[in-house]
Amino acid sequence: MHPTPAQPHPAQPNRAARDCEIESLAEFDEVVAAHGTLARYRVQAVDLTDRTDVLLTTDTTGAVFLGCPMSAEAAARVGASGALVFPPVPDLPFDPYRAFAYTPDELFDSLGGSEENSEGSEGDEDGKGYAATPDARSYAWFQRTRADGDIFASMLRSIHDDAVSDALDELLVGARVVGVMGGHAMARGTREYAGAARLGRDLARAGFTVATGGGPGAMEAANLGAYAAPFDDGMLEEALRLLARTPSFRPSVTDWARAAFEVRARWPDGGPSVGIPTWFYGHEPPNAFAAHIAKYFANATREDGLLARPNAGVVFLPGAAGTVQEIFDNATSNYYESRGEPTPMVLVDEAHWSGKLPAWQLLTSLARDRSMGSRIALVDRIEQASETLKRLSS
Repeated sequence: MHPTPAQPHPAQPNRAARDCEIESLAEFDEVVAAHGTLARYRVQAVDLTDRTDVLLTTDTTGAVFLGCPMSAEAAARVGASGALVFPPVPDLPFDPYRAFAYTPDELFDSLGGSEENSEGSEGDEDGKGYAATPDARSYAWFQRTRADGDIFASMLRSIHDDAVSDALDELLVGARVVGVMGGHAMARGTREYAGAARLGRDLARAGFTVATGGGPGAMEAANLGAYAAPFDDGMLEEALRLLARTPSFRPSVTDWARAAFEVRARWPDGGPSVGIPTWFYGHEPPNAFAAHIAKYFANATREDGLLARPNAGVVFLPGAAGTVQEIFDNATSNYYESRGEPTPMVLVDEAHWSGKLPAWQLLTSLARDRSMGSRIALVDRIEQASETLKRLSS
């Protein structure tokens, strides 16, 4: 229940502004019943087509309605009262005003059994399979509009990404978040994938909220581990065996995703975690094991958010250019302490981070004589990562 909004100076504090948000029909009804006014509230992506009588009789002075379907009569009255009405945008595969993070069921709605080509979003003539899902259709819309210079499409993408960031901030209030970063190439059925899954499980069982880049490979494995945390240890081993039958999202995203949903159906109500993917890399689908998916159009916004949220540290599994970028995005904020005290950074696989891609040497050079120096570690085996992060956090 939101308290009665203050009668405000326009630059009221963020907390007061957040207290004025209505993000569900149930919350809308509660506010009207408790306070009898909608003045200066922000109503976000709530279907109000059945609340015409309320909108015709309730004070809406200074209110803002973001993407709320309502009758023409109600819209006219609300607008005349001094409220701002941003109507829903027709024919979009996504809601730019959305109030909550995505769920796997939402992004993969309409998933069928047909095959696609290696990109996973084309070659599907009957409109079934992954190509028919909101996730694939949003990527297709992004591909059509990203280079045409249309300011309206650009604005919609920006509004959407800002709404997703707001939803993610609300979701993670009070959580101890640990990021697990790693590449998409890590295949199901490998020792590395199983290790990343056990890491995610260990972190979730320790009370952390696991956050990943939300895609396949190491990211999926860590989200799977968090999903498995409430079950006995045998569940994860059996899930790994089932998933190994479809090692990669290539050549078929449909088959890859359906295997994950089969695991979820066999073991429903798994543990929560967060995935933060992007349509910028549209060839990488989101994974179905993150309960909450904050998906962005702008990869720069996504990357900044991905590294800003893990307030309890980040584990970096072997990866390529994207993971290297994430290491030094994280290192920069720790070096300058721009987000407060440095947070732990644990790099996994000495041969990878000291030899193949020698990020560790540069990281230790940066950390020398800085407070972040006591918060970084390189471990050889993934089994060491969880305890090392806990030690650096204490």
